[in-house]
Amino acid sequence: MNPRSLALIALFIAAIIYGVTFTIAKEVMNTHIHPFGFIFIRVGGAMIIFWILGLFIKGEKSIEKTDFKKIGLAAFFGVGLNMLTFFKGLSFTTPISASVIMVTTPILVLIFSSIIIKEKIPNYRITGVIIGLVGAVLLIVYGHVSEDKASNRALGNFLVFINAASYAMYLVLVKNLIVKYHPIIFVKWLYLAGFIFIFPFGISEFLNVSWQEMPSDIYFKVGFVVLFTTCINYLFNLFALSKLKPTTVSVFIYLQPVIATIYALIVGSDQLNFIKIIASIFIFFGVFLVTKQAAITAN
Repeated sequence: MNPRSLALIALFIAAIIYGVTFTIAKEVMNTHIHPFGFIFIRVGGAMIIFWILGLFIKGEKSIEKTDFKKIGLAAFFGVGLNMLTFFKGLSFTTPISASVIMVTTPILVLIFSSIIIKEKIPNYRITGVIIGLVGAVLLIVYGHVSEDKASNRALGNFLVFINAASYAMYLVLVKNLIVKYHPIIFVKWLYLAGFIFIFPFGISEFLNVSWQEMPSDIYFKVGFVVLFTTCINYLFNLFALSKLKPTTVSVFIYLQPVIATIYALIVGSDQLNFIKIIASIFIFFGVFLVTKQAAITAN
């Protein structure tokens, strides 16, 4: 099998992992581990794994002192604020709503790119931004059903949107760093800085976890998020980026809400309604306009 096909398979597997994570993570937070405690475990576990992997990376360029501030800023948006708002938001809202809101990331990347690196935005992309954000607002404010399992849907959807914006900011800030250093060298420092950010928020909930009372399936679900959602998916995306254009890789974000919806409906953790469908159409069409030109030239 050629490298390009392997890269596409890796992206498809990563999309499946991300898609089911919305429901798996919510199931964990609904029972035994609170959101910030879960993030403490996720980031701390991934940090340990990446530092162990770093022991096997020899002869690579070390991080320059002037770049540690940039890594710290990237860690704040890409690990700290990003993950804290995602898990906290997911604990309040439903898997389908959260997964659809995450698709606004390319729209937010475009907005931040225009502000930070002064990238010019064509009119059709501005239209896409407006349409996509209208869909996000609809979903945040009205995307609920009377029987849904959301304790505070509007707040949860808003926090997931903040998570998407935070990750979009991270992608813009990290653009030059990821080509400068070996990915494992970069990410081990990224997660170390990220762990420092989340430590004061997560330590209390982590210490309150009743490990002896947790059933085995919760342990497996926590392990799944740490090992597969965080570490394996990161490596799969790195491999895909080495074989495909970034625009090709970004298209696979569209699979996440589809998989998340199918899985959530199968296990009964969420429901569809008219507003969710309409808001999703707005968001997907907005993202299509934002990425239209890139999609035409992608592999």
